[in-house]
Amino acid sequence: MNRHSVRFLALIAMALAALSAHVRAAAGPLAEPEATRVREVIVAQLSALALDDADKAFETATPAVRAAIGSSNRFLAMVRGAYPMVYRPAIVNFHKPEEEDGSVLQLVEIKDGNDKSWLALFALERQPDSSWRISGCVVAENHWQSI
Repeated sequence: MNRHSVRFLALIAMALAALSAHVRAAAGPLAEPEATRVREVIVAQLSALALDDADKAFETATPAVRAAIGSSNRFLAMVRGAYPMVYRPAIVNFHKPEEEDGSVLQLVEIKDGNDKSWLALFALERQPDSSWRISGCVVAENHWQSI
């Protein structure tokens, strides 16, 4: 196993461990109307980021994430620095989301402006008003296939 494969598997293991609090192992497919709503939240965030609209991008995050980050400008700076492929994706491809107990994992394939392929795993939580908000995102380079 080469160095990149080991690093990728370690990232995936860390992502799964970190997100296990959100979704248990026995997750199931999400009904299509809810899957559409989940995709719409992620698309809304990506669209806001494309316009550098920090406030709208920040609104797509859960209250806990907003409290931890503190401000929309800090959020935008964090995404720009740590997630450039999410900040300015060239192509996105959504897989079917998985849900359990009001939490969802949404896998998104992303191709950046340099034609590099990424896998982004978004965690979303249902809010008391039944809307969905993003509670986290883990990104790893996609070495296996490109979109």
